[in-house]
Amino acid sequence: MLGQTKAFSSFSTNDIQEAKAFYEKLGLQVKIENRMDEMLIIELNGGHQVLLYPKSNHEPASFTVLNFPVPDVEKTVDELTAKGIRFEQYQELRTDEKGISRIGDFAVAWFKDPSGNILSILKDQ
Repeated sequence: MLGQTKAFSSFSTNDIQEAKAFYEKLGLQVKIENRMDEMLIIELNGGHQVLLYPKSNHEPASFTVLNFPVPDVEKTVDELTAKGIRFEQYQELRTDEKGISRIGDFAVAWFKDPSGNILSILKDQ
């Protein structure tokens, strides 16, 4: 039944314009759309989308809401750091000075958008 739909994910933000500028800084295609209210559509590879909607009492999730697989986590961390993105430090996940957690060949690094939503870049398998 729902297997034939084009499902998408969504999460809230406290400032659509600030979110738009941030996600554009990441190199993503974004557009503002007026559905019920002003919302942000993030275009992802493969024709997928993520919807960000405004919420005046927004509280960021305590988990990762969006993951970006990349071929080289360290290179991407360096590029995003140069653009002003700050990576999170997690003692329990043993992140290094750049904010990268490595387990064998796998690597992941977490950062937050302006509304505090947690995003990650991880090694594309």
